[in-house]
Amino acid sequence: MLCLGQALLAIVLSLRFRLPLSFAWSTPGAAVLVAAGATTGDYSAAVGAFLVASALMVITGFWPWLARMATSIPKPIASAMLAGILFPICISPVQATVEHPLLALPPIVIWLLLSRLAPRWAVPGAVAATAVAVLVAAGPSWTDGAHLAPVLTFTAPTFDPAVIVGIGVPLYLVTMAGQQIPGFTVLSTFGYPQAPTRTILASTGIVSAAGATLGGFQVNLSALTAAIMAGPDSHPDRDRRWIASLTGGILYLAIGFGAGVAAALVQASPPVLIESAAGLALLGALITAVVGALEDARHRVVAIATFLVVASGVAVGGIGSAVLGLVVGGVMMLVLNLGRRRAER
Repeated sequence: MLCLGQALLAIVLSLRFRLPLSFAWSTPGAAVLVAAGATTGDYSAAVGAFLVASALMVITGFWPWLARMATSIPKPIASAMLAGILFPICISPVQATVEHPLLALPPIVIWLLLSRLAPRWAVPGAVAATAVAVLVAAGPSWTDGAHLAPVLTFTAPTFDPAVIVGIGVPLYLVTMAGQQIPGFTVLSTFGYPQAPTRTILASTGIVSAAGATLGGFQVNLSALTAAIMAGPDSHPDRDRRWIASLTGGILYLAIGFGAGVAAALVQASPPVLIESAAGLALLGALITAVVGALEDARHRVVAIATFLVVASGVAVGGIGSAVLGLVVGGVMMLVLNLGRRRAER
């Protein structure tokens, strides 16, 4: 559903506006969901949270004040929150090496060698090696009981206030701060300041809501991919680069229809091995988040406190650690900044 949603957005909006508008699923949002087990084990409640996050995105498209509020979270706190979410995932390669050394070590070694020889291929190489390791371990029975053709399954949402606060709100915030806003920044940097902000925010929210009950969680304007589509590597003529995002949308259709094969591989794999591959893929994002959290020396205590609360995975009254970390970081920044301003006066 994620691939079909972002394919639809890329094809329709690229053709409509003749701009290189590329879309992706929310990578930081996926990281939030990996840690969501501490908040709820009820998937239907998570679907309800997805719908709320999508509704907030639609509202943001028509209410600029909400967009300003969502993007006004101080960078040290936002980056520390993302780092805390990513940290448990990025230590999975260590855990996998201890639990399944024969399966986990080959992908890690390949990732390390390619990081030295061909960095762009390091993560795809590690993912491919993980897939081979799973196939070797599972044998020819890895497809038993699997649906290699994608199957759409409807899940009726339930709306649990604690889950909405613990999953829906963080999903909305990290998607805005980690994907949508950087995506607009990339487009502006490459000379596309006329990108239809309101249409993009509203349409990504609508498409996310449409896919939520069928397995999707959040699609958004891409950030990293946008730099490829909107840059000169796509086409020397800036007015022709929209063809790249259109082509990308068409290819996402093919990837979406291959989701059944990917799901069968995941089913046949020890869970920690899949998390290990995700940890290698998200290591760069963790580094960026840590650097962003600590680059301002004045706010390092706040950033570390936020990181520790989020990485702890604690939940209080059904409220997850991501929201608790935001609250703790915000309170600490207010207190420390108040004392600093008084000292300066």
